[in-house]
Amino acid sequence: MIRTVCTEDLPCAREAFSTLGEVCIRPGGTLAPSDLTDADLLAVRSGTRVDASLLAGSRVKFVGTATIGYDHLDTAGLDRAGIRWASAPGCNANSVADWFCAALFTLARRHGFRLAGKTLGLVGHGNVGARVAARAVALGLRVLLNDPPRARAARDAAYLPLREVLGASDIVTLHVPLEKEGAEPTFHLAGAGFFAMMKPGAIFVNAARGAVVDTDALLDAMDRGLVRHAVMDTWEGEPVYRTDLLRRAALGTAHIAGHSYEGKVMGTAMVYREACRFLGVVPQWSSDAHLAEDLPGHPKRVLDLAPSAEIETVVGDAVLAAYNLGDDDAALRRTLSLDDAARAQAFRALRKAYPVRREFRWHTLNCPGISPETRRVLLGLGFRVDGPPQGNKARGASL
Repeated sequence: MIRTVCTEDLPCAREAFSTLGEVCIRPGGTLAPSDLTDADLLAVRSGTRVDASLLAGSRVKFVGTATIGYDHLDTAGLDRAGIRWASAPGCNANSVADWFCAALFTLARRHGFRLAGKTLGLVGHGNVGARVAARAVALGLRVLLNDPPRARAARDAAYLPLREVLGASDIVTLHVPLEKEGAEPTFHLAGAGFFAMMKPGAIFVNAARGAVVDTDALLDAMDRGLVRHAVMDTWEGEPVYRTDLLRRAALGTAHIAGHSYEGKVMGTAMVYREACRFLGVVPQWSSDAHLAEDLPGHPKRVLDLAPSAEIETVVGDAVLAAYNLGDDDAALRRTLSLDDAARAQAFRALRKAYPVRREFRWHTLNCPGISPETRRVLLGLGFRVDGPPQGNKARGASL
């Protein structure tokens, strides 16, 4: 019988992998070789490092991580050992795009500026970057793309040189994998040279991997006025994040941008399907029912929006009613006074015990009389919209 060990942070793991045989659920942070002695398959998230020391003495032949990133897997070692491995690219792309929208509107309202007319420089146009770009376009932002590997592969003039993107952007966001070697290393991609090319006073956002940013270089860029506001979800050295950066960041969250319920379930589903492919069996479990159902205490939400002449006001109200990112920012800041060990433990706890967050597509907006343009923007962000639109376009500048 196939035996699968899953870490406890994979939702629906038992339902999915029990179709293949026996399932054993274990804490990811304390997973030990003794837990894997009789395991054939291993499914984890990014909090579990998988390498030769963990797999020593096991018969594991498949390792899956229910996350888009896989730098916590020793992929070279797994390849040498003949162990198949898989990740879940794109599983939480909508979640990160929701987080990005909530961050922009939170920042705009706290600091009194409008998003309309801003230029977004997007570095990394993969699964997540493409969703973020689509949301930005729906909001009416001008989007400039930089992704050298895709530029070479597609030979698409839409991909611009990094210097051109950084120099013209009011907001710069990173959505690249962490690569320390190869043709396009991204370790400390955002270093002194990167920030020197940025338009002075820009907003800098990182929800990729912490180590793609050189923290000292970012702090120096803030000192020099190259970066006015930093918005950080991932941190160099996490879970021991730099307190000096969080104190100066406009917004900071504990690597939870991709932690929507839908994103986690989709991660489990993608790893399960890859395991079935490895075993040569037809999947017997689907995530569809789980994503469509209400969770205890988390029914489908209908949000009533007050009418407004300003599209940006209505859209911002919808975004922040669906996801109050300020709560996540405040939760991380409450750990600032702790010592390194306690702060690392608290960072992990914020991720492990993260409250259920449903994506924008789970929310229905009740906003009768909104303009067709406002409806278009809300639908472009993924919301469901009830109520007939008004006949004429709303007053005020559109997004």
